[in-house]
Amino acid sequence: MIRSISDALVTLTPDRAELPLRSGFHYHEPVTGLIEWMPVMVNGSRATIKVVGYHPENPRRYELPTILGTVSSYDTRTGHLVGLADGTFLTALRTGAASGVATAAMATADTKTLGIIGCGAQAVAQLHAVSRVRKIARVLTYDLDPATTASFPARIEVLGLDDLTVEVADCERVVRESDVLCTATSVDVGGGPVFPDTETKPWLHINAAGSDFEGKFEIPKAMLKRAYVCPDILLQAISQGECQQLTKDDIGVELPVLIGDRELCESLMPKLTVFDSTGSALEDHVALELMLGYGREFGLGAEIEIESFSHDAKNPYEFVFEDRGVAAVENLGRP
Repeated sequence: MIRSISDALVTLTPDRAELPLRSGFHYHEPVTGLIEWMPVMVNGSRATIKVVGYHPENPRRYELPTILGTVSSYDTRTGHLVGLADGTFLTALRTGAASGVATAAMATADTKTLGIIGCGAQAVAQLHAVSRVRKIARVLTYDLDPATTASFPARIEVLGLDDLTVEVADCERVVRESDVLCTATSVDVGGGPVFPDTETKPWLHINAAGSDFEGKFEIPKAMLKRAYVCPDILLQAISQGECQQLTKDDIGVELPVLIGDRELCESLMPKLTVFDSTGSALEDHVALELMLGYGREFGLGAEIEIESFSHDAKNPYEFVFEDRGVAAVENLGRP
């Protein structure tokens, strides 16, 4: 997933893929939440659309994940639905993978300590991805909910990181001692930053993955001003990400440009860097295509005809009545 997203960011340039900014509904009644749609079209191939909901009260109120969604893929020759998948797992996976891409590009090569602020579902994927691009020996964790922090070691057992040391720490210690820091919180609008501006290692790299609302951010402004800030999508980041706190002059190049410039990446590794991860439909497209490929290879999932259409392309009623005969037509419109 990390390699596929990295390759797509470099190769699917604007002349090969159309990536409109996401849009949707943000609301505060009956609860604070959003439902958004995130489209992308790879020219001459597929259009992928994710519809995703973010509702931070889901775990407490309904025992549901904070993020729920579906991802669908369409053949651009016909409009035919090619694939449909749950978006909860794919969103976690691709968000983690994007942090993996950014970490590989900007974090010091001898990274050993990963800090995680916000130990919910996304934290598992963040550790998964970062551990695949850097040799992590120790994880420092912090969450406002002690039960969430306590359950984290059990939830990461599936990752196979048997030699990993996991420690609970206060958020300032997490920031001070980390080589790489991942923030993946559900901070309220106006509730940030999630940690104070404090001393860090000179080479700290931060993956900031929790900002997705106007007025919502995780990183202290003063720290951002000292850092090289790389957004995934600039226009999205300045309206919904950490870059809300900055002027354009304070912001570096987007991730696709950065990873295509090896010299720039190497120059940033000894410095304080931030990846402003607001989420990209291109990442969703890559994740869905990978899952569809694995489904075909290993016989997973199901092939079904969701679309109902007639054999006669000019008669939309044919499929309704083909097995019911004339009686069905005669009863059409009767109560």
